[in-house]
Amino acid sequence: MLQKLKQHRFLFSELVKRDFAKKYKRTILGMAWSIISPLMNLLIMWLVFNNLFGNNVDHYAIYLFAGQLVFSYFTDATNLGMNSLAGNAGIFTKVNVPKYLFLFSQNVSSLINFGLTLLVFFSFTAFDGIPFTWKFFLLLYPVVCMIVFNVGIGLILSALFVFFRDMQYLWGILTQLIMWLSAIFYTIDSYSYTVQCLFLLNPLYLYIRYFRKIVIDGAIPTLEFHLLAAAYALVAFGIGAFMYKKYNHEFLYYV
Repeated sequence: MLQKLKQHRFLFSELVKRDFAKKYKRTILGMAWSIISPLMNLLIMWLVFNNLFGNNVDHYAIYLFAGQLVFSYFTDATNLGMNSLAGNAGIFTKVNVPKYLFLFSQNVSSLINFGLTLLVFFSFTAFDGIPFTWKFFLLLYPVVCMIVFNVGIGLILSALFVFFRDMQYLWGILTQLIMWLSAIFYTIDSYSYTVQCLFLLNPLYLYIRYFRKIVIDGAIPTLEFHLLAAAYALVAFGIGAFMYKKYNHEFLYYV
């Protein structure tokens, strides 16, 4: 895969430029929307949930922002990735190129947006009086896990979308369910230990929790926590890679 990426690096770079430019085409604010959109969502959620949960959570704005940051990156990457094959059928049906290039380019575009929002998140962190420590560098770990996880889910969704166009509606419903189960705006402290462990079955909650542990609590997650985060990412990527390899030639008949 890496060898093919190197072989087609010019095409890949052009796809990244096209996808990023296409996202903000004919918009007045352009790239600014990558920052404005999550901030507006954060403001709305803070206004709605602050009185309900804000009094029980230290640094609630940062707590909320961390959840929104991870969830927005996940939804953006997977929604764009889902249409990566169907939306580029006019290219790979005529030219023999690795089909995962289109998905990877979409994920790079989402990663750029995530990086810009992450800078705003750190600005909010400093404004809220949370000191920066060396532990912040450990946030690279969940970011790498999220990249691999999002690519894996994107591979799965884009493959399924070729065969089942209903997938876009099903995924919209499922992402709403994931949002409510990711404890973005509430805490799970009041639940029993068993229920709290069940939340760890949700990869998004795991990555959100990692951010909160480092930034708000100033604590390093356990080794088991790290292994579970990596396991979710590798399993998702493995399943997605398997589907692309198995149905590689069948994609041409359905797009």
